[in-house]
Amino acid sequence: MAEPTRIVLLRHGQTALSVDRRYSGRGNPELTDLGRSQAAAAGARIGCGALGPIDAVLSSPLTRTVETARAAADALGLEVEVCDGLIETDFGAWEGLTFREAAESDPQLHRSWLGDPAVAPPGGESFAAVGERIATTRADIVSRFPGRTVLAVSHVTPIKTMLRQALTVGPELLFRLHLDLASISIVEFYPDGGSVVRLVNDTAHLQ
Repeated sequence: MAEPTRIVLLRHGQTALSVDRRYSGRGNPELTDLGRSQAAAAGARIGCGALGPIDAVLSSPLTRTVETARAAADALGLEVEVCDGLIETDFGAWEGLTFREAAESDPQLHRSWLGDPAVAPPGGESFAAVGERIATTRADIVSRFPGRTVLAVSHVTPIKTMLRQALTVGPELLFRLHLDLASISIVEFYPDGGSVVRLVNDTAHLQ
């Protein structure tokens, strides 16, 4: 019955690693020129109030997300608050590799990783660990911003994970849901534990 906390989830813009479809986790590439254009377009849409008023802007600490967040924050007249919990998955030894290269480096481990969220890349972070981190981060956001709207600028896996938790579905969603660069999704979390997904992978501002 109470007002929910609305989280507007914005994926960062393009980087050189995303151009080549390489695993991009804790590495810290900057946005490409196109990525900056994507961030500006998303920022303009959010800043004009098309998605409603925004009370705070949170960002993963990595350069690509902070750059994307700043475009929206400038349009809104807000500051960017770094939120470590929104950081991308640590892909460990697979960082910078393509899907094929990672699979060829250790076929059995890669297959196991695709089928079991408890399995981590070599020296990296499992999707189960990401889920725990995002659950903690989400609870903190809901506690800090009850009944308000927050822009959270993050990465593909944390965003999918938050959508998955809002939908209360299995880990298969991580592999079957596509999220474009600079796309917008919206979730709402209620104080009683209820949740609603309002929007997924909206890229109207990039057309």
